[in-house]
Amino acid sequence: MNFFETVKQTVTTRQAAERYGLSVNQSGMTRCPFHEDHNPSMKVDDRFYCFGCGASGDVIDFTARLFGISLKDATEKLAEDFGINSRPPTQSDIHTLHAEPPRDRERLCICVLREYLRYLRIWQLRYHPERPGDPIHPRFAEAMKALPTVNHFLDCLLGNDLLLAEKTAELLCEEGYIQRLSDYVSSIHGPERRECA
Repeated sequence: MNFFETVKQTVTTRQAAERYGLSVNQSGMTRCPFHEDHNPSMKVDDRFYCFGCGASGDVIDFTARLFGISLKDATEKLAEDFGINSRPPTQSDIHTLHAEPPRDRERLCICVLREYLRYLRIWQLRYHPERPGDPIHPRFAEAMKALPTVNHFLDCLLGNDLLLAEKTAELLCEEGYIQRLSDYVSSIHGPERRECA
């Protein structure tokens, strides 16, 4: 996988949009920065698409257009801003990359954790108690309990330490956590599922 693909696999357009100051609603919609947009008309997730002006592409296209820079410069900016390692791979890295299935495990873990994280963020906002003393909704309690753990795992998987990412993925898969979480996320229905789709 080349460096462009690594960046695209690591950072979603939504993450970049939020990092660079765009306000994204629960449905993944934001005001398009590429035309005069009075209502959110751009959908941001892994990729972006504006229903108003038709702008579309991946996270590198989005960043290049947002800052008026080349695709190469956009890739380097994303790598720097999201802590993606841009150094040439060492022999140790190459050995890790070609080991049995660790990269596949890492991608699976990242995918499942990101999907769950979307639900948790929605629940945190939607079910937040309005007043002190209000009963705590189980979804809000789950979000508050799980968010630090999920963010920690994603930090380990997406950081510069390839060995830590591999070990984290190995632990999550061997303990059955990712399979249970994947099954759980797949079982979620109703408005949360539509908003996260």
